[in-house]
Amino acid sequence: MDKTLISADRLSVGYGKRVIVNGVEFEVKQGEILTLIGPNGAGKSTVLKTIAGYLKRLDGTVMIGDRNMLGFSEKEMAKKLSVVLTERIRPELMTCSEVVETGRYPYTGSFGLLTQKDKEIVNTAMEAVSMQDFAQADFNSVSDGQRQRVMLARAICQEPEILILDEPTSYLDIHHKIQFFEILQGLAKERQMAVILSMHELDFAEKISDHVLCIKEGKITLSGTPDKVFIPENIMGLYDIPEKYYRKYFG
Repeated sequence: MDKTLISADRLSVGYGKRVIVNGVEFEVKQGEILTLIGPNGAGKSTVLKTIAGYLKRLDGTVMIGDRNMLGFSEKEMAKKLSVVLTERIRPELMTCSEVVETGRYPYTGSFGLLTQKDKEIVNTAMEAVSMQDFAQADFNSVSDGQRQRVMLARAICQEPEILILDEPTSYLDIHHKIQFFEILQGLAKERQMAVILSMHELDFAEKISDHVLCIKEGKITLSGTPDKVFIPENIMGLYDIPEKYYRKYFG
């Protein structure tokens, strides 16, 4: 039986004392993908940043395996969980390989020196996202799609059990979106990781997700498997789409 890698119970997230989303509950097992969908500004990124430990939770619990996330040290957490956020990074004078190597720092000593084993893990991660031929290329000189794959390789290098991604394909064209989601789905199944991500591409979300959380107006309005969530009535209600427009543009 696959074990649960991350779960949340009655989680409230927000900034200061202001609650953005209340009552978040989920459970993600090995090899599963959980996708958060909902309108812009609904709080999907806030939920992900709280789960990742970037924001302080307002209430509720997040469990990593059978331990409360609050009990993990920063280094322990870095070995359990990797994060790929929407923000574009622009490291100066770093090759793609050097960016990926930063994912090994939770495992290196005080001087941050990579062992031969670390270098092999870096190479394997770059091969997993088909970026091995760009290892020595300047990170800022490659395309948006290639940069996003480099950031995914960096996350893989941490050898996490859990991968969190916030709208990872926002800047990608359709070709690179397809490539990215194929890689992501393969990683979840082959490495038995738990993946949690937010996205707006509902057609992709329906295909790659094991479970879906719908977020609107500060709460979870619906959760379930794609076949339960992706029906016209649910999507029209979630995004306030008039029926005539939904049927005209999406069938």
